[in-house]
Amino acid sequence: MMKNIVKNKQQEDRTNKPLLSALHGEAIARTPFWLMRQAGRYLPEYKELRAKAGSFLDLAYNPDFAIEVTMQPLRRYGMDAAILFSDILVVPHALGQNLEFVTGEGPKLNPIRDLDSLSKLKFNDEVLEPVYEAVAGIRQQMKAENFHETALIGFAGAPWTVATYMVEGGSSRDFSNTKKWAYSDPDGFAKLIDLITNTTIHYLGRQIEAGAEVLQIFDSWAGALDEDQFKRWVIEPTVKIVRELNEKYPDIPIIGFPKGAGVLYQNYANETGVAALGLDSGVPMDFAKTLQKALPVQGNLDPVCLLTGGDALKQSAEKIINALSDGPFIFNLGHGIIKETPPEHVEQLAEIIRDYGQQL
Repeated sequence: MMKNIVKNKQQEDRTNKPLLSALHGEAIARTPFWLMRQAGRYLPEYKELRAKAGSFLDLAYNPDFAIEVTMQPLRRYGMDAAILFSDILVVPHALGQNLEFVTGEGPKLNPIRDLDSLSKLKFNDEVLEPVYEAVAGIRQQMKAENFHETALIGFAGAPWTVATYMVEGGSSRDFSNTKKWAYSDPDGFAKLIDLITNTTIHYLGRQIEAGAEVLQIFDSWAGALDEDQFKRWVIEPTVKIVRELNEKYPDIPIIGFPKGAGVLYQNYANETGVAALGLDSGVPMDFAKTLQKALPVQGNLDPVCLLTGGDALKQSAEKIINALSDGPFIFNLGHGIIKETPPEHVEQLAEIIRDYGQQL
C-alpha cells in the first residue's frame, strides 16, 4: 500500500516540479537549482535559531527547529528543492555510538576500530524519530507556504564516508585508521560497512515514507580510495542501497555524490544504479558532458567562487549552465556553502540562474 501511495504521489508531482523532471532525464528551459548546505551557518536567521537551540544536536533533533531551518533558504531564494536539515552522523548515533559536536573542532565520536567495539553497536530507530517527524513537517510546511513546485530531498551519508567518522572518531586528513582496518582485515571492516549499509537503507526508506521525494547519498570522502578499494567500499554498498530502495520505491530518484572520485565517476555512474550524479568542483566540463550522456548531472560551482561573488561568480555559473543545460541538469555547488558566504551572493547566484533561463 505504502509503495503505491509513494508512486502515485511522485507521478503527480513530477509534472510541476522542475527538479523531478530533470532527475527523470528531461532538459528544463530554466535550470533547476539547490545548494548543498543551503540551510545553515551563513544565514543570520539560522544563527539566531542555533543560539536558541543550544547544541547542534538539540537543533537537528528538534523537529520544529529542523523544519524552520530547512524552510529559511526557500523563503529567501526560492530553490527548486528543500533538503532536510540534519547530519550524516545521526546514523552512527542511532547505532549507539557517542556523538557530540565541539565548537571549532567538529564532530567527536568514540572510535570503533575492532570487532569487539563493533559488536556493542545496536540500531535504535527511536533516536531517528525526530528526523522522520521533521521530514513530514517540512512537506506540510512547504504546502502551507505554497512551495508547490519545490521538491523535498532526504539524505544519508554513504557507508564509506560514515565509516571514516566512526573509525577515526571524527574528521581526518588521511583516514589512516580506517584504511588500515580495511586493508588488514577486510572481512572485519566489511561487517562495519554492512551494518551501516543496512541501517542506511532503513533510514532512507523511513524518510521516503515520511515525505521525501528525492534522496541524495553523500560520499564526501570517496576520493580517498584507490580503484580497488573504491569498488569495494564505495560502489558495492551503494549498489545495495540503490537496488533495495528502488525495489520498494521505484519512482524515488537517488542522487549519488562520490566527491573527489575523479575518473572513477564513470565507474560509479555505470555500476551503482543511481538516477543522477552529483559532481564536485574538480570535474571538468568536458568530462561532465560525457557523464551527462548516461545520467542527469548535478553541480558543480566552486563554493569559494560563491563566497567571492561578483563577476567571477557570474562567469563561472554561466559557463556551467551553458555547458550542461542542453541535457538533464541541476545546478548546485561542488560541495557545501562556506559559512562565511554573504547571503547576498546566494541571491546573486539565484538571479544568474533565473536570468540565464529567461535569455534562452
